[in-house]
Amino acid sequence: MSQQNASTQAPGQPDPGQVILIDKPLTWTSFDVANKLKYACKFKKIGHAGTLDPLATGLLILCTGKMTKQIDQYQTQEKEYTGTLVLGKTTPSVDLETAFDAEFEVSGITSQQICDAARQLTGDILQVPPIYSAVRVNGERLYEKARRGETSDQIKSRQVTVSVFEVQTDRFPEVDFRIVCSKGTYIRSLVRDLGLLLNNGAYMSGLRRTRIGNFRVEDADTIESFVARCRAVLSPPQL
Repeated sequence: MSQQNASTQAPGQPDPGQVILIDKPLTWTSFDVANKLKYACKFKKIGHAGTLDPLATGLLILCTGKMTKQIDQYQTQEKEYTGTLVLGKTTPSVDLETAFDAEFEVSGITSQQICDAARQLTGDILQVPPIYSAVRVNGERLYEKARRGETSDQIKSRQVTVSVFEVQTDRFPEVDFRIVCSKGTYIRSLVRDLGLLLNNGAYMSGLRRTRIGNFRVEDADTIESFVARCRAVLSPPQL
């Protein structure tokens, strides 16, 4: 646990701010986590440094008080993810948030072809965000359009850096991966594009963020343990 993550200010004391590391659970949004901590721990100001999708788990950095000024600094740092993609099927969201919409034959795909496709997606690349993303087009989040069944031809590609894209194919058609990448990289787009490079389809069945800069998920709290510690400070037992 980071030293800044180790204490909670009691009511009435000045709050210089904290950097809080949380291991985000499955199905929670990043906003859900920030909202839970804000009210449970009586933080006047809190924000998170980089969204995690509801179906992803792992490291979420939150800043409170004056430390919220550091959010941009944390957002720009390198990130590491582990996860699993599955070849042979696609979904509109490229994960399990939406139902399967296409199926492909995978028997002809080799381990070498998968490794070669991952290699093509390594380095400085142009990437188009998925339609189910928080990118704004004309002031509206793309996922809001997607959930109404609408598409958009105004999604702009962006340059991102993928330093590492490792794959393990021993559980084919499930492919485990580790990715190290820059700010703004969509892992679901990498999964989608890997499927396209194989003239096939792919979706992501699991994702976990394991590192942001020098912060690691192993040093993060669960929501429950952090809230419990907050409440112990805010309402100490009566002697």
